[in-house]
Amino acid sequence: MSKVVSGTITASGRLDKALAEASELSRERIKALISEQKVQIAGQLATSPSAKVQAGLSFVIHLPPPGDPQARPQDIPLTVVFEDAHLIVVDKPAGMVVHPAAGNPDGTLVNALLHHCAGQLSGIGGVARPGIVHRIDKDTSGLLVVAKSDVAHEGLAKQFADHSIERRYLAVCGGYPSPAQGTINARLGRSERDRKKMAVLDNNSSRGKHAITHYKLIERLDHASLIECRLETGRTHQVRVHLSSIGHALLGDPVYGRDPSAIRDTIRKLGFARQALHAASLGFVHPVTGETIQFATELPVDMRELIDELGRSDR
Repeated sequence: MSKVVSGTITASGRLDKALAEASELSRERIKALISEQKVQIAGQLATSPSAKVQAGLSFVIHLPPPGDPQARPQDIPLTVVFEDAHLIVVDKPAGMVVHPAAGNPDGTLVNALLHHCAGQLSGIGGVARPGIVHRIDKDTSGLLVVAKSDVAHEGLAKQFADHSIERRYLAVCGGYPSPAQGTINARLGRSERDRKKMAVLDNNSSRGKHAITHYKLIERLDHASLIECRLETGRTHQVRVHLSSIGHALLGDPVYGRDPSAIRDTIRKLGFARQALHAASLGFVHPVTGETIQFATELPVDMRELIDELGRSDR
């Protein structure tokens, strides 16, 4: 099923850049879609990415369905927390990509699920992402719910859209947040400097989406803190960007921060080389039975070792 993205151009200039800012698609993706005659500006077919456009013009972008090859089942071990005829909840390890994409054609969670579920996953997500309702980053560990039936997919997607899903993350960040408990309400969108990164935007910006993270200090460590984050919204890299924006980037995150110099040797000695973030609990209403269900999972070994080592140091 193809998807249509429409709106209004917010800044004058080159067409590809203006559309990237207005749609949150990458400029390269925009250029490809223009060459495929999938873009209209003010009702006219766009033909050149470098054409000059004015703010206020309407645009329509037709996104074709995923063209990736059919994901193939692979016998990859899974930690299954819950499963019935309609959905499955898994505890994803750090290092596993959720679905196939350029650079990760196999070895993903989708490949593992296709084998485990014998192909019985919702088709709403398209060829490349069967059953996937939400995702967590490759180097984030923890709980993920996947739809096995279309009715479950639609029901779960609605709960994610209205932010009624309960999600709790455990994270280790640099320094000590002050206040020790608070809310970060900061709009997130693609960085203008690096389209591969997300950034905090002005709350009045026409780009991006609003994002809210509630955090609470759980334990003071050596130049670091174990904190709990509860998400009202689920934006790309939300916890990572929000905590970095208040000066407390996650340990091990090479994209949004640097580890405190006082504990870099400790982190290096442990071989901890991913953002210290774990999706620890997940709660929602079962889209078929109507039952409210909650799941929790323990911290993985690498994060426990990190916390134990930093907790033993003099502070």
